[in-house]
Amino acid sequence: MLPTAIPLTEVPAIVDQYDGFYLTGGGDIDPALFGEQSHDSVYGVKPERDRFELALVQQAIAQDKPLLTVCRGTQVLNVACGGTLYVDIASQIAGAQKHDWWPTYRRDKLVHDVSIAPDSRLAQILGVNYVRTNSLHHQSVNRVADDLHSVAFAPDGVIEAVEHPDKHFVIGVQWHPEWLQDQQPMRSIYQQLINACQD
Repeated sequence: MLPTAIPLTEVPAIVDQYDGFYLTGGGDIDPALFGEQSHDSVYGVKPERDRFELALVQQAIAQDKPLLTVCRGTQVLNVACGGTLYVDIASQIAGAQKHDWWPTYRRDKLVHDVSIAPDSRLAQILGVNYVRTNSLHHQSVNRVADDLHSVAFAPDGVIEAVEHPDKHFVIGVQWHPEWLQDQQPMRSIYQQLINACQD
């Protein structure tokens, strides 16, 4: 675990020391960082964490280090690459289903299907084109960054995964596979990150 208080000038050297990176979930990114207004639902904004993780992602991609992101981490990935987010899915996407199954429900509750592009790296890793996932977020990718491809979708069209086609291993999923380790496809995501780091 890396402390977010690391000076940004040290991030390139820090990234150089590690074989790969994993960005976890957490509170929201400051909407101002992707050109949006805040919303009553925005919570847990930590400016220091935002600055550090955005710089870390940009440097990891620049050095082509393996990178896996989940939930907030995937939102950080998209913003770091120049994309934007929906600040609040329920108020910004007409007809959106419930995505914020937290904190009232179990973190491993499977709540909706996700369809995965058959030609994506993620589909190759999972070995399937459909999975059923948990969902613990109220924000999501809006405009996908130019360098990323959207490769998985919820039934309501919300983007559930992105990847960088030009890098060794850069994959972001919106759900939380760490809570679904009884499913082999979810374990495969982590195994492939390990394999990429060993490469």
